[in-house]
Amino acid sequence: MQRPTVQRIKGATAPSDRLQADQLLQTQIQRLEEQFSHLRDQVRQTQQLASLGTAAAMMAHEFNNLMTPVVSYARFALDSDDKELMVKALSMTLKQSSVATSMSERILGLAANEAPSTMPVTIKTVIDDAIVCMCRDPSKDGITVKMNIPDDLSVLADEKQMLQVFFNLLLNARQAIEHRSGRITISAELINADEVVIRIKDNGSGIEPDKLEVVFEPFYTTKTNRAGENRRGCGLGLPLCREIIEEQRGTISVESEVGVGTTFSLTLPLAS
Repeated sequence: MQRPTVQRIKGATAPSDRLQADQLLQTQIQRLEEQFSHLRDQVRQTQQLASLGTAAAMMAHEFNNLMTPVVSYARFALDSDDKELMVKALSMTLKQSSVATSMSERILGLAANEAPSTMPVTIKTVIDDAIVCMCRDPSKDGITVKMNIPDDLSVLADEKQMLQVFFNLLLNARQAIEHRSGRITISAELINADEVVIRIKDNGSGIEPDKLEVVFEPFYTTKTNRAGENRRGCGLGLPLCREIIEEQRGTISVESEVGVGTTFSLTLPLAS
């Protein structure tokens, strides 16, 4: 008689045990989701800091280039006591300081950690800002940048996040054609009544076919240091670009051919 009694008790308590197990599992899943969300935010911040560090290093180099003529003119003006030369030195100082201030303002935009805000973003303006964030004029490295974008073409997106995307893509294009003359072509056009496609094309080294499938995977990078090791990039730039674009209800894709170049295509909602 004892065994049937035990079986009935087990049968009666099993649904309660399962409920407790389900609740525990649900709690664990919720905790993991919160941890994942926090980790994703940290990864995004890491990439922002990496981009900021790259921009700051480039800016430091360009600041030196900007200030060299300023110092030279000032020294000559002071030594010669030439009023005309002093005026020229002050004009040069004003001009170079204006360029430096403009670069600093754009780079601060990369460091902004504001809540996303979707609004009409003028494509040409934000790309101009991204080019300024690279600090060094691409033409100094033998790179021609050509833009074919209507002045008034806008998309619905977050301006600060789009600045991050274009900075990363343009930096990748620039590095792909490093140590050789080349060109970067940026175009944008309507593809239907409510979508815009933006293409960033370079004639750099290209990406091997078997690597195209993984370029958007976290921590994968094709960038190498002088020893040939994959250490120049942290491998978070393209995954972050994809995440941002998808958050803006858009898509991003890549086409590439080794020795010919690479094209990144972004589609985003048109700002009506």
